[in-house]
Amino acid sequence: MTARYAVIGNPIEHSKSPLIHQAFARETAQDISYERILAPLDAFPEVIATLVTAGYGGANVTVPFKLEAFALANRLTERAHDAGAVNTLVFDGADIVGDNTDGVGLVTDIQNNLHVDLAGKRILLIGAGGAAEGVLHPLLEQRPSLLVIANRTLDKALRMVKRIEEQGDFRYVSVNAYAFDDLQGQSFDVVINATSAGLSDSSLPLPAGIFAPGALAYDMMYGRETPFMVFARAHGAAQIADGLGMLVEQAAEAFMLWRGVRPQTAPVIAQLRT
Repeated sequence: MTARYAVIGNPIEHSKSPLIHQAFARETAQDISYERILAPLDAFPEVIATLVTAGYGGANVTVPFKLEAFALANRLTERAHDAGAVNTLVFDGADIVGDNTDGVGLVTDIQNNLHVDLAGKRILLIGAGGAAEGVLHPLLEQRPSLLVIANRTLDKALRMVKRIEEQGDFRYVSVNAYAFDDLQGQSFDVVINATSAGLSDSSLPLPAGIFAPGALAYDMMYGRETPFMVFARAHGAAQIADGLGMLVEQAAEAFMLWRGVRPQTAPVIAQLRT
């Protein structure tokens, strides 16, 4: 029987997930179907219940339902627990298993596709919302020498740092919270924009010297040249990337959770680029 999966969000018509998973299925000879589902903002649990009853194997979850998916799952993986949000559900009998593949998708894209080793690097993570929370632990697991979280609202960044300190798992990494003004005179090897500023074409108040020689500027947005990427190009970043590779890599991780086989991602990234 054809195994059924879906991506759930609101809005959802823009999602490239069906293209990605259909490509993975062809490559790995897996018999699956994959569709977009527009969930009403007040009916996410009902949509999930319908999918479980219909025999779906799992679902991807996108905005604005990642926190609801976290609350709905009756089993959470460690990385979902760390992220505080769920983007992948596995329907396993009576269990709804919640996972988060965003962080591993980001790290895999940076290290495998962009060939930037994060170990020992100075990393600036811009933003303290859900996107930043979702990738924080996987970044720290790569053992950078420094990770700074910068946010317009300093308190939110401080809360993220406090949680890391309380967990005590990353004593080998210096983790700090900065307001944007505190970045003056600092430079980083990897600068990651985890804010949604690109959606509104808003610029970030970053100082000109933020990019160290050879630095990577990475925007988790994809499909457009964001003001952050324009700024990075004008201020000396050696490598500039959007989040398309992260999108494909996190999807590959979800596909492996569902099907037990890891697809090749490079051909799919190249297909989407063209």
